[in-house]
Amino acid sequence: MIINFYNQGTEDSKEFEELITKVFSPFTEDKEFSIIFVDDEKIHEINLNYRKVDRVTDVISFAICDDPNFIEELSELGDIFIDLEQAKRQASEYGHSVAREVAFLAVHGYLHLCGYDHMTKEDEEIMCAKQEEILSAAGLKR
Repeated sequence: MIINFYNQGTEDSKEFEELITKVFSPFTEDKEFSIIFVDDEKIHEINLNYRKVDRVTDVISFAICDDPNFIEELSELGDIFIDLEQAKRQASEYGHSVAREVAFLAVHGYLHLCGYDHMTKEDEEIMCAKQEEILSAAGLKR
């Protein structure tokens, strides 16, 4: 697994890059994706321009391919934008560490790149179970 990290925000991301690398270290797939850390202003702009939603959000994923039958053949999956400012607020609201929240957002974004979604109750249950499985294996339980 190759993860390319980019920091386009004002928050230091080094500890989160190390954490996310650790979370994904058990993965043996020959896949590559990028994580771009941004601030509220940038994620708001992305959300408005690409999703037509006029507000800040926590994570946005852009998959190279949305066809689950073709994802297996891809080596590059896409990009995940994580707003570190929003992650810090959410960690406080949810009562867990910022590290756990950022790792959750990275895993959530990764699963979207792999074709998982949460548009139906059934799909949401499958995706949530997979997220918790990955985070628990990394020692990041709720």
